[in-house]
Amino acid sequence: MEERKIVKFKKEEFAIKEKIKEILGKGKVSKVRIEYTPIGEKIVVTTDKPGLVIGRKGEKIEELTLMLKNNFKFENPRIDIEEIKNPNLDAQLIADDIALSLEKLGPLKFKVIAYKNLQRIMNAGALGAEIVLGGKLPSSRAKTWRFSQGYLRKVGDTAKVVERARAIANTRPGTVGVKVSILTPDAKLADLIKLNPEVIERLKINSSMVDSPQEKEETKTKRKRK
Repeated sequence: MEERKIVKFKKEEFAIKEKIKEILGKGKVSKVRIEYTPIGEKIVVTTDKPGLVIGRKGEKIEELTLMLKNNFKFENPRIDIEEIKNPNLDAQLIADDIALSLEKLGPLKFKVIAYKNLQRIMNAGALGAEIVLGGKLPSSRAKTWRFSQGYLRKVGDTAKVVERARAIANTRPGTVGVKVSILTPDAKLADLIKLNPEVIERLKINSSMVDSPQEKEETKTKRKRK
């Protein structure tokens, strides 16, 4: 019984998030977080375009508040806007941008769109990135295309810090799935080894003091001649 309540609760949360994204539009919202407080529900919308999300004189906020009250029976919903400082490192925004570009320009230019966004991510300082497109690109048969650059772990504890997102592009030939994975520059890597500059200098000095095998052989030859 308890499991059913949890599943129902999670399904309702998912429906709320999807409805908010639908009202605000694709490419404007990265994440929607719901926090439950004693005075009511707090909905945090993460976006890089706070002005468009708020709307003129807060009309979008009012629309969302009414929707939450009428559709989901929220008593006192409060909507907060959280601005993204670097949208080029947000996986969801990049995935939505790729989906919108595919819908606008067509699936024939998928390589240009993918490489352009991949370069965008790496120029923003990402340690690694991967874009995967799946669908009728460009032939009539569905195929998966992968574009990647930099360092990106897929298994183990390091893979947990990789930011992942998905989006769907509805093109004329059919639906195209978009997956974006980004390893941000501030990600904490458990297997990352940092060498102390002083240690590196000592190793260089020690290595220069040790003769190479070739030098040792030359020294032996000179001694024999003497």
